[in-house]
Amino acid sequence: MRIYREKDYDAMSRRAASIIAAQILSKPDCVLGLATGSSPVGAYRQLIQWHKQGDLSFAGVRSVNLDEYYGLAPDHDQSYRYFMQHNLFDHVDIKPENTNVPDGLAADPAEECLRYEKKAAELGPADLQLLGLGRNGHIGFNEPCDHFPRITHLVDLTESTIEANARFFASAGDVPRQALTMGIGTIMRARKILVVASGADKAGAVYSAFTGPITPEVPASILQLHPDVILVGDESALSRLAAPGA
Repeated sequence: MRIYREKDYDAMSRRAASIIAAQILSKPDCVLGLATGSSPVGAYRQLIQWHKQGDLSFAGVRSVNLDEYYGLAPDHDQSYRYFMQHNLFDHVDIKPENTNVPDGLAADPAEECLRYEKKAAELGPADLQLLGLGRNGHIGFNEPCDHFPRITHLVDLTESTIEANARFFASAGDVPRQALTMGIGTIMRARKILVVASGADKAGAVYSAFTGPITPEVPASILQLHPDVILVGDESALSRLAAPGA
């Protein structure tokens, strides 16, 4: 695993964006696994800037997102489809038909999970999978539990996740209680995984995920078994990890 310890959120975002851009430049028709949440917003902003400068094209890129709230329409301002459109897709030249996000309004969530898993398999392993890290160690919406879910599935969100996401809604009561998410097995098929973490509130999760035992109680700990993981974090998020050379 490679670790980049950056001074602050902006520096972390530039580093993460440079890794994503390098993937696109080396393979213009790559498959990118994309994430939502506050952690990757800065990286997306930097990628948009490079695109507008003429330095980066998404014309051949295919994307597949990790997850979506169950029960939210694509145009709901807190849906992850809306997030991706407003934070990346609408500002670059990616083809709409090459973007994939689970359908939060699917009448049959189990059927939608199977459809999405099949779509991910058709695209092939992500060349680069971007991940944020939940305070409880979740990746995607794979919450702490007694096993590592293998494929895309419907998950009941924990109270800690609902509380963490309540800031984006009018109240905690408005946060959806379920989500559709890629499974751990789907995530682990990616050729390269990029984890971004920012803020002191993520320090415990980073420490547990990358130095503790591999356990489904800390879903991100499974990343210790992946052959190509890059962790990019600011000083606060990486504060509990030993400094290089220490």
